[in-house]
Amino acid sequence: MSHRTGYIAIVGRPNVGKSTLLNRLVGQKISITSSRAQTTRHRITGILTTDESQFVFVDTPGFQNQHMNALNQAMNRSVKRSLQEVDVVLFVIEAMHFDARDGIVLRLLPQDRPVFLVINKIDRLADKSMLLPFMQEVSMKFPFASIIPVSAEKGIQVEDLVKTVEPHLPEGEPLFGEDEITERSERFLAAELVREKLFRLVGDEIPYSTAVEIEAFSMEGEMRRIHALILVDKPNQKAIVIGRGGEKLKSIASQARQDMEKLFGGKVFLEVWVKVKSGWSDDERVIKSLGYEEG
Repeated sequence: MSHRTGYIAIVGRPNVGKSTLLNRLVGQKISITSSRAQTTRHRITGILTTDESQFVFVDTPGFQNQHMNALNQAMNRSVKRSLQEVDVVLFVIEAMHFDARDGIVLRLLPQDRPVFLVINKIDRLADKSMLLPFMQEVSMKFPFASIIPVSAEKGIQVEDLVKTVEPHLPEGEPLFGEDEITERSERFLAAELVREKLFRLVGDEIPYSTAVEIEAFSMEGEMRRIHALILVDKPNQKAIVIGRGGEKLKSIASQARQDMEKLFGGKVFLEVWVKVKSGWSDDERVIKSLGYEEG
């Protein structure tokens, strides 16, 4: 039997569990998650290699139709570009929820390649009998290749999703080594892990307009030495991120370091600073310097 290799975009509105699904598919945390919508800002590639196939999943930002600053416009361009470049599309929605935001993404879906509807968070359904009528209702909105209910958080039917997608991948040799799980650099992943802890530990106390830049990344023997800079929009936000006596920033750095050591498989020395840079999320030069136009 011929080997199959293909790119699969994971798309949907914000906060439907796309990043959690990618991490579950790959078997390791490479895309950050939090309860805040729009946590994912870049295209994150996750690679799953089996004996017969190689799946290159592309986690995209949630498509944004509000607050259209330069950052959100760049993320929307990333979503549209992903839909044009992949072989298969996974359109992720939340079980029992389909609203205008899902409809906007639905209108972007390509007609010339397989699109699978992935209904996520089925573990949260109190009445499972409601799922089938919901599936039938949504199936009328687009000619989906198949509909697969899953729980990315619990791993329910995720293997079925992989098996369903596999025959639709084009024949071809692997593009990556069997031990590779992402084509993103460790430098990029380090910035994302700091940003995840920022969102999780500070939460609604700061607005969406925060970013993380890695100023230095070097190896000292087996240890990675990383200097990270958190960008905020206003001076009062800097004080919130640092916290009383610097405790909040210490927690952000400590938890991020622990995740880095687990992901990278080695010791990490991490230093984190906070800097005020007003209006960064609407500054095209800053957006490009942080890699938001690279896909």
